[in-house]
Amino acid sequence: LAPTRNPEGAAQRAQVVLAAMRDAGFVSADMVKVAAAHPAKVVKTINGGSANYAADWVMDILDDLVGRYDDDIVVETTIAPALQAAAEKALTEELDQKGQKFLVGQGALVAMTPEGAVRALVGGRNYAESQFNRAVSAKRQPGSAFKPFVYLTALERGLTPQTVREDRPVNVRGWQPENYTREYFGQVTLTQALAMSLNTVAVRLALEVTPKAVVQTAHRLGIASKLEPNASIALGTSEVSVLEMVGAFAPFANGGIAIAPHVVQRVRTARGRTLYQRGGSGLGRVIDARYVAMMNAMMQETLLTGTARKAELPNWPAAGKTGTSQDFRDAWFVGYTSRLVTGVWLGNDDGSPMKKVTGGGLPVDIWTRFMRPAHQGVPVAALPGRQDAASDGLDTWFIDRLFSRR
Repeated sequence: LAPTRNPEGAAQRAQVVLAAMRDAGFVSADMVKVAAAHPAKVVKTINGGSANYAADWVMDILDDLVGRYDDDIVVETTIAPALQAAAEKALTEELDQKGQKFLVGQGALVAMTPEGAVRALVGGRNYAESQFNRAVSAKRQPGSAFKPFVYLTALERGLTPQTVREDRPVNVRGWQPENYTREYFGQVTLTQALAMSLNTVAVRLALEVTPKAVVQTAHRLGIASKLEPNASIALGTSEVSVLEMVGAFAPFANGGIAIAPHVVQRVRTARGRTLYQRGGSGLGRVIDARYVAMMNAMMQETLLTGTARKAELPNWPAAGKTGTSQDFRDAWFVGYTSRLVTGVWLGNDDGSPMKKVTGGGLPVDIWTRFMRPAHQGVPVAALPGRQDAASDGLDTWFIDRLFSRR
């Protein structure tokens, strides 16, 4: 009965409520006539009103923070208005310009500090048209954006970024995953395989360390959704939310500490009495510092020479991972600096395919549109451990061979 969705139903219900208020003595008959003559009308906002997605999320979690409270309260959030506006602009402008051409109906963006404070949250293309929060409530397949959990598991079991594995066709009980380009490169390092998002190597690694161990790693870093411990977990077939993914990448940006994504900093009464105050910034170490350095070195290569080469953040060391689900139903990019972790998802609510939209395309473009202004005037800082990481040794012949055939 929301007037934004069902204006006729809302108007009819309003008449019922007004009549009940008159019968109960709260309003007079004349007041009912005046109200009936001026029904509610939808007022379109100048922008998409994306801050309302964050406001809705705040309302959803307030009961858990302060319980039921009948008096007026003031909620101080972690949202940065300038970053929220930049996030909305980046998403809506990109979709306005290219959404119809590439059959993209919706998108979501979450940006948080490495400590988990959400600075911007956009849950859809236009809040006035749809209030469903795709950043928090939607569960979608992350595709290859899930691979860092596979590679971290492998590193923790003794492998290194320079460890070599073979990129060739693989058959898992009749399932034969292929690389995006349907090419195979033979002997490659783990850094090369992750940067170029080679599916066969990721599947082999998942089987080597066991899918169950990969699931445990993802849950340890902050993924809360149920994950199926099978071979396809390496290619991100279990559904997760954007908020989860960004939160699970935060330990790479902060040096290995688990975080709880949060948007409420403080809640107080109208007279100033504090009802809730956010305390603590981390949940303890979940990645050893040396593996953080290795993963940052590997995922930085994704932006330098891999699938996210279109990402442009001048002077800032950045890392991340692209993801594309089967039949182009979902496109992701989760990227980060030592100051901000940002994830972008694109897709359609009904799960229909987009027109060959990959994580390295429009999601990277939106990420760049947002991250560039978000880092203006902020002192440049290296990724944790990255300055000490060894060279990853991506061979020129490998890069040339891959991109000359795409």
